[in-house]
Amino acid sequence: MNEIIPSPNVELVRASEVPALLLRIRPAWQAKDLIDRVRRLIDVDPSSACQRLFNATVHDLREKIIIAGIDIAREAAKQHKLPPVEKAEDIEDYSTAKLIDLAHRIGFLTRPDWRRLSRCYEIRRDLEHEDDEYEAGVEDCIYIFQTCINVVLSKDPIHLIRVTDVKDLIEQPNPAIPAPSLLEDFQHAPQPRQEEILKFLVAIALDTSKSELVRLNAFSFLSHFAPITVNQVTLTIAGFLQEKITRGGPSRVIIRVAYVSGVLPYLKQAHLRDFFIAVHRGMEEVGHRWTKYAQHGELLRSFKEVGGLKYCPPDVRPLILKWLVFAYLGEPGGRTMYGNVRDVFYSNTAEPLVEELITESADIVRDDLLSVLKDKDIQRACYSTHIKRRLESLVDLVDPPTIEKKTEAVGK
Repeated sequence: MNEIIPSPNVELVRASEVPALLLRIRPAWQAKDLIDRVRRLIDVDPSSACQRLFNATVHDLREKIIIAGIDIAREAAKQHKLPPVEKAEDIEDYSTAKLIDLAHRIGFLTRPDWRRLSRCYEIRRDLEHEDDEYEAGVEDCIYIFQTCINVVLSKDPIHLIRVTDVKDLIEQPNPAIPAPSLLEDFQHAPQPRQEEILKFLVAIALDTSKSELVRLNAFSFLSHFAPITVNQVTLTIAGFLQEKITRGGPSRVIIRVAYVSGVLPYLKQAHLRDFFIAVHRGMEEVGHRWTKYAQHGELLRSFKEVGGLKYCPPDVRPLILKWLVFAYLGEPGGRTMYGNVRDVFYSNTAEPLVEELITESADIVRDDLLSVLKDKDIQRACYSTHIKRRLESLVDLVDPPTIEKKTEAVGK
């Protein structure tokens, strides 16, 4: 039998990183005859070793897809117009090229890894049909070994996070947050599974028939999953929530769910405007006078729970800022009922919350706030020196004094 790769190339492959790469194959495959055959072929026929290694990689991908779940494979195949999948046998019948595509669409292969593995398939086909026009090179063998082992054979099968896993956690009789391992499983879950889990959590968070604890747990999980959700799934969840908004406009709970899910910016701007106009109307109904301090806590904490000023439309933001400024400034002081003297009567409840709301969105609201502070109604309210100082404290929240400014102030 003639060697496919000349003897000099065999020596080059032996001297390369290929033998060390074989040690990275996970133990479940190390013991199999196919890998043992690959190890023996490296010394005599690296080209055949590459073909055997690629065959092992394809077999491993099939097993991993079946372990992940036929439901996930079915949905991925349907969405991306791949051959239909209804049972495990359908995965076995998939061609190599389509199997690589399916693994990519499920989420087992990143796009760069998908391209690399597809290139390995092309090289493998060339190796199978070697003739005078093509001769495998050392670089081909090294490329196949690196890709197949690093991308597939060194990685354990993914036991996908399931909706029931999340359901069991949020329904426990205690406050719950996802463990780091669960977050990692969610991050690596394919798009259909992420979407399935998030829709379940959204439904629980919106369901008023559920206990308050279960709903709070759902909110908690949504907030932890939001930063690691695939962009396409985020857009899908935004559409899912958008469909729940009626002609009467978005409810506060829908906006809150959208905020913790990271999809609030993707809702229709007209609906966001309707909501924040309603928020401002509620503020006006309560009033900003310090005597309403008992109601300010719930009012402003509720506003913070939907992102505060961060996603407030530009035309509504100055209206809310003006109310916040008035609530912060207060009124000229005097003697209290207990005989103490206060320079300014202001809402102790509103003050820290207003500072948090402005500080959290300082970059966004800076220009609007500086403009609002020049409003004639605000200026008229600052006839007291002590109230002027409070106004200056608001300026510092968005425009902190520099060292130069502080030095200048001390000099004066």
